[in-house]
Amino acid sequence: MDMSAHRFTELFAQLGLPADEPAIRRFIATHSPLAAGIELADATFWTAGQASFLREEIVRDADWAEVVDQLNSALRAPPSQRG
Repeated sequence: MDMSAHRFTELFAQLGLPADEPAIRRFIATHSPLAAGIELADATFWTAGQASFLREEIVRDADWAEVVDQLNSALRAPPSQRG
């Protein structure tokens, strides 16, 4: 298994989303804060394929899991705590 660390830009590209830093910041600002009771993959803004990818990577603790966890945290952080 490839355990190399992935970055947000790579994750967004993998999800088929714009992957430049301004686009990532806009995505996070637009879709957060994600409610505490909603799993990341169950958020309404994902396509079925994106949701499946996110869910599988976490369940399998695959090489993307760490950056998926980081995205989950970023989408739950209040605006004042985002980088």
